Amino acid sequence: MAGPILIFDSGVGGLSVAHALRQHYPSAALCYACDNAWLPYGLRDDATLAARIVTVCQAAVRACQASVLVVACNTASTLALEKLRQALSIPVVGTVPAIKSAAKLSATRHIGLLATAATVNRPYTQGLIDSFASDCVVTRVAAGDLVTAAEAWLGGAPFDVERMRQVLAPLWQATQTQPALDTVVLGCTHFPLLQPQLASLAPVPITWVDSGDAIARRVGQVATALISHTVDDRCFTTAPAIALTDGFARYGFQPAQPLELPNAR
Repeated sequence: MAGPILIFDSGVGGLSVAHALRQHYPSAALCYACDNAWLPYGLRDDATLAARIVTVCQAAVRACQASVLVVACNTASTLALEKLRQALSIPVVGTVPAIKSAAKLSATRHIGLLATAATVNRPYTQGLIDSFASDCVVTRVAAGDLVTAAEAWLGGAPFDVERMRQVLAPLWQATQTQPALDTVVLGCTHFPLLQPQLASLAPVPITWVDSGDAIARRVGQVATALISHTVDDRCFTTAPAIALTDGFARYGFQPAQPLELPNAR
C-alpha cells in the first residue's frame, strides 16, 4: 500500500504547501518533517547543509514510510534535490520561486521577488528570471525577517506590524514607479503563511503568487496512489517544538515527535 506524502522543510514554511496539498487531495495522508534544530538554513555552508538535508530526509522517509517526498524549501531544493533523488527510491518534488507564474500574471511587467537573501542572490534564481521573466522589471527584496516572523506567529507570538512595514518598504516603493509593480512572488514557503498580513499592509492591490498549487499538481503527476488518513497526520522535528503544537494542529498535524537521526550532530 502506498504511504503518505512527506513534506520537508527547515521550519514551518512547508505548512503552506501542506495547505495546498490538502486543498487538492483532501483525503490524502500527509507527514511533516522539519529540521528546526538547524533553522535557519542560510547560516550553513552549502556542502555541509546538503549532506544534512539528505540525512534528515532519509530518516523522515523511514519514519513515516512515505511514497512521495516534497522538499518544501527553496534552499534545500537548490542544494540537494538531485542528491535526494539519487539517495531515495521514491519520487522527490522540489520547490522553486514561482517567477514563471508571476510573469504570466503581471499586467504591468513589473514583479517583485520576496525571498530569503540566499534565494534572492542564487544564480539559479537569476536563471529563472532570464528564462521566464526577461521582459519584466524584477524588484528583489531579501526578507529573512519574515521567516522568523512566521515561526514566531505560528508559535503564538503577535505579528510585528512596524517591523514588517520596514522590511516590505522596497516593494511598496516599487508600486509607485513606472511601470508599477503589480505582482509579488512569495519565494519562501514560510511567506504564504503570512499572506493575509502582508496583503493588509500593501498600499495597493497586489497579486501574490506562491508555489503551493504547482507543487500539489506535480505530486498528483508522480504519485501512483495516495492513502487516506483516518486521524491527524504525523509530524516530526529534529528539536523540541512544544510551542508549535497548536500551530501544527491548525494544519491537521499531531504534536511533533522527535526524528531520530543517525550520528546526529
